[in-house]
Amino acid sequence: MFHIVLIAPEIPHNAGAAGRLALATGSRLHLVKPLGFSLDDKHVKRTGLDYWKDVDLRVWESFEELKAEALPEARYWYLSTKTTRAHWDADFRDGDYLVFGCETRGLPEAMVQAADEHGIRIPMEEGGTRSLNLSTAVAITLYEAVRQRSRGEGGY
Repeated sequence: MFHIVLIAPEIPHNAGAAGRLALATGSRLHLVKPLGFSLDDKHVKRTGLDYWKDVDLRVWESFEELKAEALPEARYWYLSTKTTRAHWDADFRDGDYLVFGCETRGLPEAMVQAADEHGIRIPMEEGGTRSLNLSTAVAITLYEAVRQRSRGEGGY
């Protein structure tokens, strides 16, 4: 199982879409407060459709609280446009946490700097766009992790 972590997400549609991605891949969705919306928001439920109730969802007061509850050997991959390593160059393993920042600011600078080789990015054409939609970035990264894990195992 992979873990999708959204830190301070602001847009309910993205959380709903990430929930559907989690459900489709057998992953767990972690939302780290503050949230820019209520989990009862109709937009979260609309994007998650009737699947939202089945999403393996955890809500945390802080990222530190999440990390304190994780297994000691847990690995974290930090997605940022400010890193240079491509997401497909990461060696994803079952149980990894894929950490994404909020839509307007991304991850905190200190978190990106501390990520070292666990800081990864989705390559984009120079001058094309500054960033991708959060749920799109989750989908791209999550399915690369799923692809790596399922090589030689017959896939999903």
